[in-house]
Order: sequence, then structure tokens, then C-alpha cells
Amino acid sequence: MSISSKLGIESVGMLLALIFYAIVGILCFAVFALVNLPHLAIIGIFSLVTAYGLFKKRSWALWIVVMLFFVGTAFSLNMLIVAFGKELLLDLSMIGYLILTWVSTAYVASRRRKLES
Repeated sequence: MSISSKLGIESVGMLLALIFYAIVGILCFAVFALVNLPHLAIIGIFSLVTAYGLFKKRSWALWIVVMLFFVGTAFSLNMLIVAFGKELLLDLSMIGYLILTWVSTAYVASRRRKLES
């Protein structure tokens, strides 16, 4: 029996999206504790709420995913514009976050019928 079926999640893609949002939420809180940027705490809160909503298959999770798409895109593009070339790890992490945000949003939006109310 696979992990996704034990958790009651039918598809591996939805499990990966759930894990992505949970990890982003935890990492945002960890970085917030170090640098004290309030927008990281907001992204962290909404990411953890989204992970919970995807786990419980709530229909409102799609709306938060779409909101996080715009917030995450604006945040990562801003970080790339401001600090491009100064810190390679920051650049790579923002590009990775940007790509994973787009992929997760596209996947959750394509599977929106699986989310119940």
C-alpha cells in the first residue's frame, strides 16, 4: 500500500502538491525567524492552510492555491530582480520556487473536481 493511499489521497500528484505547500510553509517560517520579513510569514501561513485544505480535499483550497500563485510569482520575481547575480543559492531557490509554484497551481487547477466541499 502506497503512502498516498494510506493518507486517503488518490493521486501522487496531489500528494506532491500537498508536500510542496507544507514544505514551503515550514521554510517560510524558518526564514522569517532569521530575517524578520513579514511577507514570508504571510506566505507561510497561506501555504500551510493550503496544504491542510488539499489534505482534507476542501474546495476552498483551490482559491488559496490561485492566490498563492500570484503572491509567489510576484515575490520570487521581485527577489530575482533585486538580488540577481549577488547570491547564487537565492537565485536558484527562487527559480525553483517559481517553477514549482506554477506546476503545483496547474496540477491542482486541473484536478479541481477532486476537491470536495
